[in-house]
Amino acid sequence: MAKGDAEDPLLEQPSDSSHLPSTRQNALTKRRYRRSKTVPEKICYPEQNSPASLQHRESIFENTLDFKLVLLLLSAYVGVGALCFFLVRYQMKGIKTNGVIDAVYFCIVTMTTVGYGDLVPDSTAAKSLACVFVFIGMALVGLLLSKAADTIVENQEILLVKAMHMREKCSPVDILREAETNRVKYKFFTVLVALVMLVIVGTVFLYWKEGLEFFDAFYCVCATITTLGYGDKSFSTSGGRVFAAFWILISTICLAQFFYSLAELYTERRRKSLVNWVLTRKFTVSDLEAADFDNDKVVSAAEFIVYKLKEMGKISEEDIAMVMEGFKILDTDQSGTLTKADLMNHGTSDA
Repeated sequence: MAKGDAEDPLLEQPSDSSHLPSTRQNALTKRRYRRSKTVPEKICYPEQNSPASLQHRESIFENTLDFKLVLLLLSAYVGVGALCFFLVRYQMKGIKTNGVIDAVYFCIVTMTTVGYGDLVPDSTAAKSLACVFVFIGMALVGLLLSKAADTIVENQEILLVKAMHMREKCSPVDILREAETNRVKYKFFTVLVALVMLVIVGTVFLYWKEGLEFFDAFYCVCATITTLGYGDKSFSTSGGRVFAAFWILISTICLAQFFYSLAELYTERRRKSLVNWVLTRKFTVSDLEAADFDNDKVVSAAEFIVYKLKEMGKISEEDIAMVMEGFKILDTDQSGTLTKADLMNHGTSDA
């Protein structure tokens, strides 16, 4: 890389633009925001504070997941499963209440792999149905419901940040920026709060509705959300099984999200520790030689940045080689720079 690379506009430093006309200042502000890697492009226009623009900014936490499709597939699974298990209800043994409620309850318990054992198939046909529906349920939970829960949790991060800064005067842009910067941490706390609430609700319901001792109720909750499902304590009333059909599904997925967020938080902290070490350690002569990718005895700003990104593990030698190969293909005149003529010549050669 040439020395002039340090003056590449992609690496330009902010300059004093107080003397510039307001329209040009706005253009520069927008351009610098777009170049920021930590601020989402959708929230990079501070002058836009209308309700429509704020709603547009909050869409950075939205996902392309189609919740209608998830709901449709879940309804189809529970509906078909409940119908099948209702038809073979006389081939099931265990604690029974209402035929329809038991069928839905058994379908959810099978789907989440809780498997209390309080209601089990007792014929070849019923056992075959259970085998089919447990695999379908596991796939549905793993591929769709967990992703849907993850998206919902991310959407709640904004509410958490707003609650934390309720007494402070923070603009929506600042709130969104903080939520994005500390996304992993806020996601973990959001899931933790939801999990604690679900444990409390489940324990109270089992104590109040199912008549279990308080500790036994808590024990049943723990055995359920971890999908141990010992079966010595379970939901045995029709009302309890209606509650369980919703609570078991939500709580088991929430626990999975909790452990995933915990692992993600640990990984994020390790990554930040590595980044801090890379940025603060002494730059040695051997580093200077390693960062000199074009062997011209000097290290430009671009070379320094690429070298540090490699140390952080954000890019690899393979990534650099692939990008450079693409650059060489576009650089038709082999000048070491890209111009409009290069692009036109490349387009002509492709044609």
